[in-house]
Amino acid sequence: MTIHPFDDGNGRLTCAITERALAQSEDSAQRFYSMSAQILKQRNDYYKILERIQKGDTDITDWLCWFLQTLEQALIAAQMTTDKIIDKASFWQNHRQHALNTRQVTMLNNLLTDFYGKLTTKKWSVMTKCSIDTALRDINDLIEKGLLKKSEASGCSTSYEVAL
Repeated sequence: MTIHPFDDGNGRLTCAITERALAQSEDSAQRFYSMSAQILKQRNDYYKILERIQKGDTDITDWLCWFLQTLEQALIAAQMTTDKIIDKASFWQNHRQHALNTRQVTMLNNLLTDFYGKLTTKKWSVMTKCSIDTALRDINDLIEKGLLKKSEASGCSTSYEVAL
């Protein structure tokens, strides 16, 4: 942990070695999680634990605990991603008989992936570059087909969500 053979890139090298060691230990040609991505998400914690271990004694227990927790979080994130993919595939399989326009397919894919906030008619029109009237027609069509529904907690304006 304290050896830095290069002026730059030691962290990337560490991640590459970590990924390789995990792949070898699993004896698998493919993995569905990434320690590198998880470490990047927790970059500040990574630097804190690394500095604490480097300035302390030779006990690396804290580092190992951090590493195992990060590995667990990487596995959980991969499971969540896999679940989303399966749910999305299942949704499209269940609704394959419906004829949809390009805007509807685009927005449903957005909603089934990582859509942030509430879907309103205005947001639909902005994201698909269409009029509010066209957006409302698209939304009402999806409601009729059972792919969208009005959100129960709409507040001041009506919002919509995927009907799963």
